[in-house]
Formats: sequence, structure tokens, C-alpha cells
Amino acid sequence: MNTETLLPLADCCLRLGIDTSFIVELEEHGLISTVTIEQTVFIDVIELPRLERIARMYDELEINLPGIEAIAHLLERVESMQDEITGLQNRLRLYE
Repeated sequence: MNTETLLPLADCCLRLGIDTSFIVELEEHGLISTVTIEQTVFIDVIELPRLERIARMYDELEINLPGIEAIAHLLERVESMQDEITGLQNRLRLYE
């Protein structure tokens, strides 16, 4: 993991208006990942869009963590299927 893309978790929580305990819960459920370096917890910038989406689902839509887990799993499946469809379409173009 590139340390240049890591942001302190406290800064992210402040910016998003969420509590660090919420991040701990998300990590326990496997929804995001953090990195601890010298007793400071960091989050990769790649995780920020996912974290923002999860925070919106939790706060604005009032979806609980098991619900967010299910939604995240389904979204990953949809993205995977879209990638597969794109690959199949590209292969089909070879035969046209």
C-alpha cells in the first residue's frame, strides 16, 4: 500500500462528520479497511468514496450495518456482472 495515499482517520471523520467508532464497526464488518502506522490509524483515499456512500446510507437512509453489508455485496456483484458483460461484448465484436 502506498503511504502517500493514506489520510489520517481522524481527519476523514471530521470531514465527513462521523465518529471513529463507526469506522471501527465498518472495519469489523469488513466494509472498509484501515492501516495503523505508529499508533495512528489511516485510511486509503481509494476507500473514501465507499466510506462516503456508507455514511450516507447509514445517516440519511437510516440503513443498519447488516443492511449496508447486503447492499455492498449486491453492488459488488452488479459491478462484476457489468465487467463480465463488457468483456463478452468485446469478444462478440471479434466475430462481427
